[in-house]
Amino acid sequence: MRRPLLPRLGSALVVGFALLAGCATGGAQPVERIVPGDAATARLSFAPVVRKVAPAVVSITSRKVTIERGPVFADPFFDFFFRDFGGFGRQRPRVETSLGSGVILRPDGLVVTNHHVVEGAEEIEVVLADRRTFAARPVGSDRSSDLAFLRLDTRGERLPTLALGDSDAIEVGDLVLAIGNPFGIGQTVTAGIVSAKSRTHPSLEKDVSFIQTDAAINPGNSGGALVTLDGRLVGINTAIFTRSGGSIGIGFAVPANLVAARLAALEGGRGELVRPWVGAELQPVDGEIAKGLGLDRPRGVVVRRVIADSPAARAGLQPGDVVLSVDGVPVDDPPSLGYRLSLKPIGERARLVVWRRGQERILALPIEPADRRPRNVATLEGRHPLDGLVVGELTPGLAEELELGDLDRGVVVLGAEGGRFAVRLGLRRGDVIESVNGRRVGSVRELQEAVRQGARGRWQIGVRRGDQQLLLSVG
Repeated sequence: MRRPLLPRLGSALVVGFALLAGCATGGAQPVERIVPGDAATARLSFAPVVRKVAPAVVSITSRKVTIERGPVFADPFFDFFFRDFGGFGRQRPRVETSLGSGVILRPDGLVVTNHHVVEGAEEIEVVLADRRTFAARPVGSDRSSDLAFLRLDTRGERLPTLALGDSDAIEVGDLVLAIGNPFGIGQTVTAGIVSAKSRTHPSLEKDVSFIQTDAAINPGNSGGALVTLDGRLVGINTAIFTRSGGSIGIGFAVPANLVAARLAALEGGRGELVRPWVGAELQPVDGEIAKGLGLDRPRGVVVRRVIADSPAARAGLQPGDVVLSVDGVPVDDPPSLGYRLSLKPIGERARLVVWRRGQERILALPIEPADRRPRNVATLEGRHPLDGLVVGELTPGLAEELELGDLDRGVVVLGAEGGRFAVRLGLRRGDVIESVNGRRVGSVRELQEAVRQGARGRWQIGVRRGDQQLLLSVG
């Protein structure tokens, strides 16, 4: 009978450390060659783990049809004004294909992958390691954590699965395997270690504390498995830092505990996957802030602003408070705090340890979703350029959904009625109208008043689109 893998791994590490020790004694001394002590060590291999987990890792191909436009009309300025006129020149439909990976979690065909692998897909095909192919459809997706769940049309077939592990239990230095479909060449396994935990970065998802690994991850690995040597899923491979487009040993995985939380929400019948809303503006604590607040060192997340009638306000958080931990786990930046809250089911409470005026306090934060419905929806009417524009007032949840940053007040474009003048302006859902003829507007009522008092000649409309500030001139 074969000995367990981990004891064999330990023997191999002893051999490796002995070799390293010999190298460290100096170049003039010969390196001692050590023969493996038993046959099991000589046959050291990850193959038993791979045989166990690889059948549950799949390849995903998603397709969507896009319109190919000329290079001039790819420019944001021209696109703003002419997108609804079809541009000038021929437009051709083009099929975009995206390759990725996924992991089967349920034998009836529930698969987890990355949101960006299947975003906007009109057709999804999943291929198993044994080459069986199934059509798939999305059943839940969450941009903020870059997770999506698919349901395969298995026609009654039972599929191999991979069990979720506890991503909080892994440690830096643990050996892990990454399995996926890099560059579309087919299922590939790479090995490495957990390089770091609780990694965050501005270019990554804002509410995920990633697992960092040096196991090679390349394009096409997105959505694939990061597994431990006992054959459990501890992460979904998501992103890499690279200069060349290939792996340089810095890869990131969404922790399995967040996958479990999103899966519980999906299977609990709550439909849309939502993240908790704090209702506070947060920032990390640096050395200067720590000194000013009487902390022994920089730690925690400081509250800069609390939004009225929010979970933060109901918990009793105040500007200047420092959140040190959530449910006993230290947090050092807003993403790690958001990640800890995301692990809690909607309707529960999180236990916060807060530093306030030199003392620690315990607060209970209700886990609630943000309201994503716009307030005061109205269609603008009259003899002005915005006739037929459908607008509403922002809520924090809607601002989050439209990726508008920390805005909690403003007038957002929801659409335009066909055949009316506003259609010609090229305004998009999610555009925020900030001013009309130099007059600032922050509510639907203020916007309606501004257009009623508008000039008869040229109109100037200030619009925020993502990170851009645009001035639309009509006359």
